[in-house]
Amino acid sequence: MPLSRADTSTESSSSCSEALLVLADGTVLRGRSFGARGTCIGEVVFNTGMTGYQEVITDPSYSGQLVTFTYPELGNTGVNAADQEANRPHARGVIARQLSPTASNWRSEGSLDHWLKTHGVVGISGVDTRALVRHLREGGAINGAISSDGSAAGQLLQQVRQAPSMAGLNLAAQVSTKAPYHWDSACSAAFDQRLQVKPAQPYRVVAIDFGIKRAILERLVAHGCSVEVLPADASLEQVLAHKPEGVFLSNGPGDPAAVSSGIQLAQGLLQQRNLPVFGICLGHQILGLALGGRSFKLGYGHRGLNHPCGKAGEVEITSQNHGFAIDASSLDTKRVTITHLNLNDRTVAALALNEQPVFGVQYHPEASPGPHDADHHFARFTALMAERR
Repeated sequence: MPLSRADTSTESSSSCSEALLVLADGTVLRGRSFGARGTCIGEVVFNTGMTGYQEVITDPSYSGQLVTFTYPELGNTGVNAADQEANRPHARGVIARQLSPTASNWRSEGSLDHWLKTHGVVGISGVDTRALVRHLREGGAINGAISSDGSAAGQLLQQVRQAPSMAGLNLAAQVSTKAPYHWDSACSAAFDQRLQVKPAQPYRVVAIDFGIKRAILERLVAHGCSVEVLPADASLEQVLAHKPEGVFLSNGPGDPAAVSSGIQLAQGLLQQRNLPVFGICLGHQILGLALGGRSFKLGYGHRGLNHPCGKAGEVEITSQNHGFAIDASSLDTKRVTITHLNLNDRTVAALALNEQPVFGVQYHPEASPGPHDADHHFARFTALMAERR
């Protein structure tokens, strides 16, 4: 059934525990407030993962978005410092069916509700998330507002309709580090028990931070890399000054076509004929744009832990979080091979250059959260650097 629309002229959040979710198409949903009290506005998207709510909320790729979780209960495992993908939450708001009254897990260090309050993140629970997700699938991701401060729905609707679209936004510049830093094995979390490789001489990697996740840095280190992280606006000269054996282009939020400095850097890197380059998510899209391709906005994006990607006879179940994709028809097939497709909708999931050690994947092989099927792409990157040595 379609979601109902309410008279938006006078409705407000009258109860101290009540919250409103207002979409740009006039849809108004009532629920209960959790997390911080206030109003937040952003693009309403949904994530189909059954686990990993803390990793999702702290992933910089969710900057500017209100995340609807399709799993019916949040908060049952609490929160802990080791599961954060950044120093703070980046999702602007959280939409849930139900909030667990109890956090019960041996790794828990606090409740989700209290943690969101501490970081000023507004949440709404008691929403029919199944109906909301159907609505988003039919109409596409849409701007919306979560409010628990008594604001009237009509006022919220006006604010939502004035908010900018995600298309055209360079959010990578907002979430990127402001200063370079080093990441090595001393920084890596001990909880991940996957196999680690420790070469006698670690591979020197420069990672461009468009909104990088800690789990990506940890997997690079686990595969034998010593990583220098540079800001999103780093120049080719700054990158090459570190004498890298490989360059990594990270994930991040927003429209890849708007990240002009990153595209320019990627074009310069492609001129270094024998330099291995690896891009994930936004970094993959930036590679595609640097190769002369075009990007486009997906209707409702790919956000979850269960997306099949691959080619004939080979399938990986992948973790994904992106709202844009590369147009396959825009790539020069003489120079580029599309190595993987998203098997749900046949969009480009990975590409590689035919005559250079350069490749990108649209999904998240670090799998935080998610399956570990695609972790081999980090080994693929280090193998290219080993060959170059």
